[in-house]
Amino acid sequence: MTAADTRGSAGAAPTVPAGAPRTRLANDAWESVLTAYSQLMRQFADEDIWADASMREYDVLYTLSKCDTPQRLSDLGRHVLLSQPGLSRLVDRLVDRGLVSRCADPADARASHLTLTQTGRDVQRRIGRAHGRSVAEAMSASLTDDELAQLRDLASKLSPVAPLEGSS
Repeated sequence: MTAADTRGSAGAAPTVPAGAPRTRLANDAWESVLTAYSQLMRQFADEDIWADASMREYDVLYTLSKCDTPQRLSDLGRHVLLSQPGLSRLVDRLVDRGLVSRCADPADARASHLTLTQTGRDVQRRIGRAHGRSVAEAMSASLTDDELAQLRDLASKLSPVAPLEGSS
C-alpha cells in the first residue's frame, strides 16, 4: 500500500487504524517524508536559478558557507547527499571553476581543507537568496508557523549529524 492509497480526500494525511502496528505507522511516516521531499526537490529543480551552480554544487557551497573554518572533505561528506567519490569529483570541479579553494591540512599531510572563494561565496549568496525565497514560499504555503516549528523540531530529532566544526 502506498501513501496515496491511505490518503483521504484532498490529499489529507494518511490515517492509521486504531491498533495498527508501530512499524506500519513508521513506514507510512517515512513514505510521506520521502514523497514530500521528492516533490519539493522537483519543484526547486525546475526554477530558473541554477545557471551558476547545479543543486548539488549549491549544496556544497551552502554547507561550506555555514563554516567559519576550513573543512575536510570527510567532514563535508557527512552533510551532503553524495558518496565520497562523487563529492570528491564535484569538489574538484568547484576548485577548477574557482568557487572552492583547497589547501593542505597542517595537521595531516594526506588531507586538505576546503573553503569558499569570494567568487564561490558570491554565487552561493546569489542562488541562496532566490532559493531561500522559494523554500519559504513552498513550506509556508501549506504549513502554519507552529507547524513549521514542529516540523523543524521533529526533523532535527531524526538527524543526529553533528554540525560542521566551525559552523556558525
